[in-house]
Amino acid sequence: MISIFVAVTDFDWYRYLAAQPGLEEVNFWQPGGKTAFKALRPGELFLFKLHSPRNFIVGGGIFGHASFLPVSMAWEAFGHSNGATSLTEMRTRIARYRREQPDHRQDYQIGCRLLEQPFFFPEDQWIPVPPSWSPNIVVGKSFSADDDDGRFLWDAVQDRLQGLPMAAPRTTIDDDAPTARYGAPTLITPRLGQGTFRVAVTDSYGRRCAVTGEKTLPILDAAHIKDFGEGGNHTVDNGLLLRTDIHRLFDRGYVTVSDDHRFVVSRRLKEDFDNGRHYYELHGTPIRLPDSPLAQPSAKALHWHWNNRFLG
Repeated sequence: MISIFVAVTDFDWYRYLAAQPGLEEVNFWQPGGKTAFKALRPGELFLFKLHSPRNFIVGGGIFGHASFLPVSMAWEAFGHSNGATSLTEMRTRIARYRREQPDHRQDYQIGCRLLEQPFFFPEDQWIPVPPSWSPNIVVGKSFSADDDDGRFLWDAVQDRLQGLPMAAPRTTIDDDAPTARYGAPTLITPRLGQGTFRVAVTDSYGRRCAVTGEKTLPILDAAHIKDFGEGGNHTVDNGLLLRTDIHRLFDRGYVTVSDDHRFVVSRRLKEDFDNGRHYYELHGTPIRLPDSPLAQPSAKALHWHWNNRFLG
């Protein structure tokens, strides 16, 4: 069964992002940071509806990942794809939603739903909410693509994305289901953007450096094993969560990770800098791995780094 989630957002967020060309990802954030989002699996459809009285679905994206982030990290990872012009503006909006006085020293924790390949409909293509939508809904509502309303939403989105004539909206819950225009709804493999890659790798490693166990979030980086510029992907199995200094050494080839997941330090570190005692003390130690086998480092990517970056 494929699920669709329709979330409620404000017009300013939609209007700002709709005007940005070429977005690969967006952060659909909520000012609270306590309730985990479990309504969708990666690859399912996340849509957004404007606040009443604009009762229309105006865009969406492919759900990639959900997390809780300090607002500073959300801004570093997504910037304007948060739907704000600056970190200061974003903090001000969070405080307003929380009914608090803005404090620009406060690193609010917020809920983040990270969407890939986002799309925004012009007003003449907005989708009316299904009949089952209640005016009392504040956060959002899940639909099954196996049900009439969910299938209508799926087909209406596909119509607009493919530039086909739009299906007529249903007006009552007793209407017949619209004729299916497409095959059965399926999961869509999301192409992660740089920001989602960073957050997904951070969460997969339990927010701890894979080598040292360091858990101070501002000094942890999601490192690509195979460089993105060399054809590496923004996939979690092409990532390692590393303390900032180790990330820089990894990118320059002074350290690597072996096929059996041990931290390896090059002899060149001492030869080039006559230093590195702290890193040599870590040489040969096993790295911490994500719990999910799918998130663990790709053997192919590790082999690439050993042969193409590591200085030996």
